[in-house]
Amino acid sequence: MRRLWTQDLVEFEGRWHRVNRQGINPLPVQRPIPVWMGGGVDAVLDRIARIADGWFPQFRPDARGAETIEKLRGHIRAAGRRIEDVGIEGRINMAVTPEAEWGATLEAWRGLGATHVSVNMMGAGLAAQDRIEALRRFMDAARASA
Repeated sequence: MRRLWTQDLVEFEGRWHRVNRQGINPLPVQRPIPVWMGGGVDAVLDRIARIADGWFPQFRPDARGAETIEKLRGHIRAAGRRIEDVGIEGRINMAVTPEAEWGATLEAWRGLGATHVSVNMMGAGLAAQDRIEALRRFMDAARASA
């Protein structure tokens, strides 16, 4: 993918794919394009550590999550990369995280080294205007926890 995003023509033959003198025209303006991956099994953590720019973990920022993050960091070191080379995007799900816990949950992600946090409103039963107001309240909670 990275070669396709940066070279006019690419030749590649791998186990699963073959690219025969192909290219993208025009080439993307943003270079490099960050590659973020999800998943949590050991093989995926190893792949993330070797080639990804970031990771989307799908868990709460608790002790079990901290163990998985440490496992990823071990893979990153084993791959000869720096911990800060791989971002982590935590997630706060408004459908399951009570508003009173938003700030603490954000702080927990910070404590685990998250470089980004997304706010998921799916399933929270919010209309469009209510989502905007909920996001404002979330930002207030974020500022208060900083």
